[in-house]
Amino acid sequence: MRTAEIRQRWLDYFEGQGHTVVPSAPLISPDPSTLFVIAGMVPFIPYMLGEQTAPWPRATSVQKCVRTLDIEEVGKTTRHGTFFQMNGNFSFGDYFKEGAITYAWELITSPQSAGGYGFDPDTIWVTVFHDDDEAVALWKKIAGLPDERIQRRGMKDNFWSTGARGPAGPCSEIYVDRGPQFGAEGGPVVDEDRYLEIWNLVFMQYERGDGGGKEDFPILGELKQKNIDTGMGLERVAYLLQGVDNMYEIDEVFPVIGAAQELSGRRYGANHEDDVRMRVVADHVRSGLMLMGDGVTPSNEGRGYVLRRLLRRSVRAMRLLGVEDVALPSLLPVSKDAMSASYPELARDFERISQVAYAEEDTFRRTLAAGTTILDTAVRSVKQEAQAAPVLSGEQAFALHDTYGFPIDLTLEMAAEQGVSVDEKAFRELMRAQRERARADALAKRAGRADTQAYQELHQTLSEETAKPVTFVGYTDATSRSRVVGLLVDGVPAPAATAPADVEIVLDVTPFYAEMGGQLADTGTIVLDGGARIEVDDVQAPVKGLSVHHGRLVDGTVTFGESGTASIDIVRRRAIARAHTATHMVHKALQESLGSTATQAGSENAPSRIRFDFRSGQAVPQGVLGEIEERVNVRLQDDLEVTDQVMPIAEARALGAMALFGEKYGNEVRVVSIGGDWSRELCAGTHVQRSGELGLVTLLGESSIGSGVRRVDALVGDGAYGFQAKERALVGQLSGLLGARPDELADRVSSLLTRLKESEKELAGMHQARLLAAAGSLAEGARTVGGTRVVTFDAGEVASADDVRSLVLDVRSRLGESSAAVVAIGGTSKGRPVVVVATNAAAREHGVRAGALVRTASGVLGGGGGGKDDLAQGGGTDAARLGEALEAVANGVGV
Repeated sequence: MRTAEIRQRWLDYFEGQGHTVVPSAPLISPDPSTLFVIAGMVPFIPYMLGEQTAPWPRATSVQKCVRTLDIEEVGKTTRHGTFFQMNGNFSFGDYFKEGAITYAWELITSPQSAGGYGFDPDTIWVTVFHDDDEAVALWKKIAGLPDERIQRRGMKDNFWSTGARGPAGPCSEIYVDRGPQFGAEGGPVVDEDRYLEIWNLVFMQYERGDGGGKEDFPILGELKQKNIDTGMGLERVAYLLQGVDNMYEIDEVFPVIGAAQELSGRRYGANHEDDVRMRVVADHVRSGLMLMGDGVTPSNEGRGYVLRRLLRRSVRAMRLLGVEDVALPSLLPVSKDAMSASYPELARDFERISQVAYAEEDTFRRTLAAGTTILDTAVRSVKQEAQAAPVLSGEQAFALHDTYGFPIDLTLEMAAEQGVSVDEKAFRELMRAQRERARADALAKRAGRADTQAYQELHQTLSEETAKPVTFVGYTDATSRSRVVGLLVDGVPAPAATAPADVEIVLDVTPFYAEMGGQLADTGTIVLDGGARIEVDDVQAPVKGLSVHHGRLVDGTVTFGESGTASIDIVRRRAIARAHTATHMVHKALQESLGSTATQAGSENAPSRIRFDFRSGQAVPQGVLGEIEERVNVRLQDDLEVTDQVMPIAEARALGAMALFGEKYGNEVRVVSIGGDWSRELCAGTHVQRSGELGLVTLLGESSIGSGVRRVDALVGDGAYGFQAKERALVGQLSGLLGARPDELADRVSSLLTRLKESEKELAGMHQARLLAAAGSLAEGARTVGGTRVVTFDAGEVASADDVRSLVLDVRSRLGESSAAVVAIGGTSKGRPVVVVATNAAAREHGVRAGALVRTASGVLGGGGGGKDDLAQGGGTDAARLGEALEAVANGVGV
């Protein structure tokens, strides 16, 4: 049975049992403390914890997951993988233990012809929490399992909690006996290789207290609402039903191993080290494909770094298999074909995905070429110098990372392969120091307080009082009558606060837009009936549905429960609305010019300006950028209607509304349309009513901000008009200075630049001729040092090192080969000293080397250099010591 069919059978079965099928959330975690979704229940955590009310009583999903904590173990065993899929069924106060066990037993043991998985009931074992007599009785009643195939375990193995105060409960795990060839008899408590876990049923029925570890905490009581959370490993079930030994051999993974065999000419199963490398390739290519499919791009931080590491490890594994040519163009399409049955969007978006992947491989191949040589040299050096265990210093590892982009994990791996360890602690300290310097003034305001517990507790309290803790009226109203339902001072709830003070206010009704989706927050005032006045500088949503107004209490005393009037800065709001609508229009125009792969990767909508990031592997030509700007302004002049509508997400997708990668959407979404079906996007931001209100959009330019991601900066409305006025004034000034009409300026400036270049070339020629004219007298003035004729000369200011090199070669030629000769001439080019040293054949026969002499001179100048024995060049930073450096060369000849 193919993996895609196993997946579909799961969804069909539970849909038939009244569950709502919930599409997999993106791999990008909604929790800022984690990079990726690491378990099937992650998207449902707010409902499990009671932070939000579940929109359905029962649900099912097949969730994409990525775990990379043990990435170095991938391939070494067949148990470790980075990407996996988790089948789950969930109940939120609906069915409980009996329902969960009934569904599980029916699905796994029903014949395949009836839509089940067809496992032999006699091979099924289960474990339960040691005192969960109810679960034991249900397994006997529903499945008829004998006592010996129901094993009890303690809290460490069969009790689930979040690790903190909150919901918890016992669990029951389902195992399949693979047979005596896989291990000893005795059930899961004896051997979990023979008895393979396929499904975990969590019965969330208790509230646990504070405490550490998996066992050291009190049970405070039973939950008001009992929930079910189950997880079945799709890949594990696949390899059992497909009759293979491990996840690497299932239909969604093994085709990449097959492609690796074909590329390398090596056979899987013939050599353990080759097998490990092929499994690394198969796992990492698939994981990289899925991450890029969800919009992650390679970078040096966070999720992007994980993706970069996966792609680069796969490329290096192919090189170790003997494949020197590019590999991903042969591997990635194979993985796409294997996964598209379950995820059709991979085929649809493959042009974008492949551009990102192939560009990363090209970059890494260059990194490998430069960094590997440096690393190998450093490793050889420490092995020669070490008395005992050789260690590569943190400084050397940091230099590889900082200068050549060589990631530390690759340094660790490659050094270990040669028996050398790395001072990783020192490296991490250097990296930390660098980050602190770079980020000293760049703390993102949205990060706010890392501990959101106070906000979560407030949200929970308000949710118990009303279905919607905060009502946002800002789409239609600029002011509202509001009541203070939350007040925090220094992050701590307070009953009152007196001016002056920095406060955080939560209102039951607000016109203030909280920063999200790239749109900056509103600013304004809250004036309370008791006379208190709060200047609002920022609004954030640390917990979904809870808008927190950050402001300065400038007058009076604010008290919890007090009412007043909240007013936004309407001028600022309108400017931001114009910017946000312009962002949608630029996005649409980009796709019309560059194709559908130019999807949004981020944005910032500020008063009168926008910053729009999009996915593209190539720069946008200036001419095309001009066409995009023109298209936006033409549509703007058409005065298109801008509308918004809330609808089910399935309906929005059917209409072709664009969604952003990595965003998590609910069942109901807001769709903003411009010009009917010209532009449709899922968006919660504020917009103008008609495109004509924008006035003017000016694109300032575009640039690269990372692998496969470009950025366009633009001005909107007043910002664009102001920029246009400044440009007009500048053109007027230039016209006056050059005595030309505006339409003649380009030709006039081009003509001036041509004449300037010709003059500079003529001056350089005259200067070089003057230098070369001195060659004869320099040769005649050679001095003898230790039997070698030596010429040293400071040429002063020179156009480039080429001038010095030409003079050195001329002087050496004039000295001839009758006896040993060395020429060392220096000069200063653009403020930096340069030295060129040449030797003739007679000098080299006496052991005089130009490269060694130039390093001596460069050391004096505070720099470096090198070259061949007959000709070498160096430089430095201290031009004032040029004479001293040349004398050092002369002294070096005499040694």
